[in-house]
Amino acid sequence: MLKDLVLRNRSYRRFNQTARINPAVLRDLCDLARLTPSGRNAQPLKYILVTSEDLCDKIYPLLGWAGYLKDWDGPIEGERPAAYIVMLGDKTISENFGIDPGIACQTLLLGAVEQGLGGCIIATVKRENLKTLLEIPDTFDVLYVIALGKPVEEVVVEPVGSNGDIKYWRDDKHVHHVPKRELKDVIVAEK
Repeated sequence: MLKDLVLRNRSYRRFNQTARINPAVLRDLCDLARLTPSGRNAQPLKYILVTSEDLCDKIYPLLGWAGYLKDWDGPIEGERPAAYIVMLGDKTISENFGIDPGIACQTLLLGAVEQGLGGCIIATVKRENLKTLLEIPDTFDVLYVIALGKPVEEVVVEPVGSNGDIKYWRDDKHVHHVPKRELKDVIVAEK
């Protein structure tokens, strides 16, 4: 059921780094994204698939992890992503990528969950460094990096508390808590 996939599709940031991902799995995930709706059907999104341990190690320090967790620098060695999908916007097709990246990212991550994987969409990226590392031509914008792997953390969805705080947090057992507004709080009207 789709709702089950959505509930299991959390932003995972800790993985079993030794559980490598077959490049064919990443190709399948990109194939799902390729089939999603695209504004004006322009289809400007392109992808770089990274499964090489060496490249994964080089990409890791170019990413920002969990901005609300000020005392956490990101996953430790052994819990880092086993693969990355770098989402690019092809400027020879369009200068405006609209909603396409959001649709594609969600689809990629739902597909990952279906495969027993998890991931995190990362927007805090040292883009110029990544472009240099991966030899990305200037005709592409780096939009997002999707970190992927076999999750080793528990992520719990819970209602936003009475104080209204929506910041995710970790408890002393490293369970990642994600407050979500209730349905009654997001539906403005039913007419």
